[in-house]
Amino acid sequence: MTAVLALAVFVVAFFFIATEKADKVKVVLIAAGVMAVLGLIPGTDVFYSEHTGIDWNVIFLLLGMMIIVGIVKQTGVFDYLAIWAAKKARGRPYPLMVMFMTITAIASPFLDNVTTIMLVAPVTVVVCNRLRIPAQPYLIAEVLASNIGGAATLIGDPPNIIIGSRAGLGFTDFLVHMAPIVAVIFGAFVLFTKVLFRKAFRYHPEHVAAVMALQERRAITDPVMLRRCLIVFGAIVLCFALHSVLHLAPSIVALVGAGVMLLVTRADLGDVLAEVEWPTLVFFMGLFVMVAGLGYTGVIETAGNQTARLFGDNHFAAATALLFGSSALGAFFDNIPYVATMTPVVEGMVADVADPATGEALWWAFALGADFGGNGTAVAASANVVAIGIAARAGHPISFWQFTRYGIVVTILSTAIAWGYVWLRYFA
Repeated sequence: MTAVLALAVFVVAFFFIATEKADKVKVVLIAAGVMAVLGLIPGTDVFYSEHTGIDWNVIFLLLGMMIIVGIVKQTGVFDYLAIWAAKKARGRPYPLMVMFMTITAIASPFLDNVTTIMLVAPVTVVVCNRLRIPAQPYLIAEVLASNIGGAATLIGDPPNIIIGSRAGLGFTDFLVHMAPIVAVIFGAFVLFTKVLFRKAFRYHPEHVAAVMALQERRAITDPVMLRRCLIVFGAIVLCFALHSVLHLAPSIVALVGAGVMLLVTRADLGDVLAEVEWPTLVFFMGLFVMVAGLGYTGVIETAGNQTARLFGDNHFAAATALLFGSSALGAFFDNIPYVATMTPVVEGMVADVADPATGEALWWAFALGADFGGNGTAVAASANVVAIGIAARAGHPISFWQFTRYGIVVTILSTAIAWGYVWLRYFA
């Protein structure tokens, strides 16, 4: 009965989010509250359990990076990068999109996709405003590229951190097994975007000429502050990259880095906090509780166990189910709490496999499905929600279906290619 109630609350809330009949933040807060009141998730677990409540590591990672972006923004460097990028692409829409996607995909494996989006999205908005073109297609393309690129490493996508910890897989393991297929899928995605976003490529010669005449160096308003920001940010990136050595949670690195940057730059705290996407953080908290309700009442675990029983000793069929199942489910539930809930199920499946290499293949199929499923809908991954929040504040709102109609197509394409890779590399 509790499982049916939890599923009903989730489906109703998802309906309101998808149709945008009500503000998504209000919807998730009400849904989370209803689940707590009905006892579908214990009140103490909402705030204190890492797996069945709010994932504070994600929330504080987002908060820390939002503060960092708010400080860096005051130096004018985003305007500088925007003018530089527009001039390099000579204002041509498709090359500009490819440039932003490539930067995003290269940075995401090392900064994590949420951090990358928070850094690249503001630059994109400035470029589009300068060229008088809609920013939505460029932001959507960047998010899709970020979720693809972030799958390449242990720290690139939050679900990978959870899987790596549970499966005992390190940074090099992810690089060896995930990076090759990520490179192939990103290449296919870059070619596909020319068709996918063809209606969005608008070229305005008069606006391009105005941008080409700008001097990007004049956009830097405070060079001293910028140098200090870059030094601190370099240290933050280094700590992210050395995650497996330092054993510091990304949230701790982001918060400490934000504090140090505030200290050395003496930026105005009020102005910086005004740049924080507070509605986005609240939305994540409510969404975590909603998905936790499904996990706590056994909805997700039951689905996973039924899948495991269905395929028995057919390990390739099990890998296929994990890949496509995680891609489909991950598109509707935020992939962080989804992965946190499903990892014990996958661990049990792997434990029943005699060959360690085959067991490891199940983990890679699970990771690929969860990562690429993050592109499925507007709420499927943290980077999606963050980008939509930034777009709304900048005056370029992205609706649930505007994002999702592109995301679903890319998810199907990337999952299908990944399935071929899993078969060729691990089972052929």
